[in-house]
Amino acid sequence: MKYQAVIGLGFGDEGKGLMTDYLCSQAHNPLVVRFSGGQQAGHTVVLDGVRHVFSNFGSGTLRGASSYFSAYCTIEPAGLIHELSVLLDQGFQPHLFIDGNCPVTTPYDIYANQQTAQHGSCGVGVGDTLRREAHFYSLTFADLFYPWVFTQKLQQIKQFYPHVPTLCVDNFLECCDLISHSPFIDKCYGLPTGYEEVIFEGSQGLLLDQHYGFFPHVTRANTGSKNILALTGDAEIEFYLISRAYQTRHGAGPMTNEHIPHNISKNPAETNVSNRYQGNFRRTLLDVSLLEYALEKDTAIRTAADKTLVMTCLDHIQNEYRFTYQQQVVCCQNERDFVTKIAALLGIKKIFFSFSPESQFLQQVT
Repeated sequence: MKYQAVIGLGFGDEGKGLMTDYLCSQAHNPLVVRFSGGQQAGHTVVLDGVRHVFSNFGSGTLRGASSYFSAYCTIEPAGLIHELSVLLDQGFQPHLFIDGNCPVTTPYDIYANQQTAQHGSCGVGVGDTLRREAHFYSLTFADLFYPWVFTQKLQQIKQFYPHVPTLCVDNFLECCDLISHSPFIDKCYGLPTGYEEVIFEGSQGLLLDQHYGFFPHVTRANTGSKNILALTGDAEIEFYLISRAYQTRHGAGPMTNEHIPHNISKNPAETNVSNRYQGNFRRTLLDVSLLEYALEKDTAIRTAADKTLVMTCLDHIQNEYRFTYQQQVVCCQNERDFVTKIAALLGIKKIFFSFSPESQFLQQVT
């Protein structure tokens, strides 16, 4: 079995969906595995005039690839059913495996999250779900198949949030029932078998990892290789390391280079622009030292024999081929000079880059 992993090097929004979709287009019988995060991901894929933002399915779905949400991921029933209906309306028939140990986000988690969101949270309850699970008030996907167990656990979760008012959970209950009976969703434990290529799709970037990032402005997830290695053992993995051609951050949290003037253009088709809980979308010159730091923190990625740098959104920095390294501005002649210098600093020999309004076209630097 062939293993590939799509990892964001920054604070998210790097183009992980784009690369996952591309790898699926080159694969035979692939399975896309979400190994971290949950419904807060927003991975945009454009294919044959269809534009879809993936949160609850893998980004290879438009290519016919099955998806697997591992036990390291949360699921949110209402969002999942909504996205399923959108895909079905677009003419796709997605196939989703959900690990029986996946934590389930409830309306109580979402409400609590939205009342306290201040560190860059999307407000969809992922962090509070995992915090609740850590306190043993657990509700997992397998529980949806046992009505009495499910009811008892939901009542206990309400007690876990004493300051959350009584909420209407009818839609949540209906969506849970639909999921447990859906012909497009299967329960499993561990990696599903029968697939020739497995593509691990990262949720957020390495700089938001709960151990590598800048607490408390992180996600409660291992966004690097840790969960992947737990699922694959000693298997060899091809790593595709994704970065925009400039630095971005959505919402609060530290980010370098914001004091440096730039003329990076705004993308009119940007998926994540503003969120009432997360805040505004921030842009500045790429800091290659931060990418180097991210690689340094993850031993498996740093020492991997097969890794590729994927640079996206190059069309947004026309006449702006600059980046910083060790707090110094490095000027480049053109986009090829730009990406090759960055790859050299990171010690990566293989490069892909993309450009266009939706950044959906990938080319390989030779």
